[in-house]
Amino acid sequence: MIFVNGEGENAIGISAGANAALTPACVTLYQQVIADASALLMQLESPRESVLAAAKIARANQTQVILNPAPTMQLDDELLALVDIITPNETEAESLTGIAVTCDEEAPRAAEALHAKGIATVLITLGRRGVWLSEQGKGQLIFGFTVKAVDTIAAGDTFNCAFITARLEGKSLYYVVCFAHAAAAIAVTRPGAQPSVPWREEIDEFLLQQGLSLGNHERCRPHGGRLHLHRLARDQ
Repeated sequence: MIFVNGEGENAIGISAGANAALTPACVTLYQQVIADASALLMQLESPRESVLAAAKIARANQTQVILNPAPTMQLDDELLALVDIITPNETEAESLTGIAVTCDEEAPRAAEALHAKGIATVLITLGRRGVWLSEQGKGQLIFGFTVKAVDTIAAGDTFNCAFITARLEGKSLYYVVCFAHAAAAIAVTRPGAQPSVPWREEIDEFLLQQGLSLGNHERCRPHGGRLHLHRLARDQ
């Protein structure tokens, strides 16, 4: 059951259903699919033991592992050591590191704690403040785009999927985050989950309207400042 308030924020009650049936044995049936993939993107609505099993298969076959650690829960270091890229929000980052990310200055500390667990790339989503991106200890704050949010359902999922799409296309990490910001910005202006996810050409057009394209992304910064998104995982 999904509840949305007048500001577009949502709270979600979940009955795991089919997700709970995704057992490690089921993962094993598809191990070749994971082995042949370029990347494996996961979150935590499936059983943790299944997420761990999939991550082990991916690591053994040089498949990049991206984890969106939502909804918030404790994770063993065994799993975190298998993750190449992690994308927690403030609440999830605190749960994983014990560091309260209540201001931008705390984000680098939380990122360093996650690097210490063996994760090379950390993206901490900071709500309307943007994303703290840290790769091997080198970090920067990347702002999002200002839009009128009507429904933040699927914002986090959209961000993560857009991120890995641009990442696999070989774009710079800065552009990859901006691309993900743009996808999520479009999604929160529309009601619903799957219907709100934008098409590729919509994202490219949005970035052009913001003065940000693949050719000039190192020189431009998104104008308009911040974006009201990344609330989905927190509300779960």
